Amino acid sequence: MDEDTLRAFAEASRGGPRLIGIDLGTKTIGLALSDLGRQIASPLETIKRVKFTPDVARLRFLCEQHAVGGLVIGLPLNMDGSEGVRVQSTRSFVRNLGPLLDLPVLFYDERLSTAVVTRALIAADTSRAKRGALVDKLAAAYILQGCLDRMRGLVESEDDDPF
Repeated sequence: MDEDTLRAFAEASRGGPRLIGIDLGTKTIGLALSDLGRQIASPLETIKRVKFTPDVARLRFLCEQHAVGGLVIGLPLNMDGSEGVRVQSTRSFVRNLGPLLDLPVLFYDERLSTAVVTRALIAADTSRAKRGALVDKLAAAYILQGCLDRMRGLVESEDDDPF
């Protein structure tokens, strides 16, 4: 993702102080929420996927409840950067979401997010059952935190610009 895309998203998402990060899986949707200053991402919840309409209804409720200004959706690129079936599925979900939830969306590279989170949970000696309950919303927080850090980096580099 280039800086112009990130800047455009930051500007478009100013309608609400928070962002929601989404780790879209085939069975679950992991969600994370930024703080009001868009500095820290925290795990929010995991939606067990049923059907598109109730899944989106829950997401819409959470966006309204937390005054969300935009969505950061993990894009599951292949390790070589190419787009596969999961990317197509994610883009299709967002296309269908558009008419139902009028918020700006940013696709953010999620390669290795689940693996990083799983490794951290194993290192913390978390049981397999508890890891299963946590991994999706923690992966969403990992994705969102990466985006928040990049957005903050853009603002800081603009502040340093003498022109």
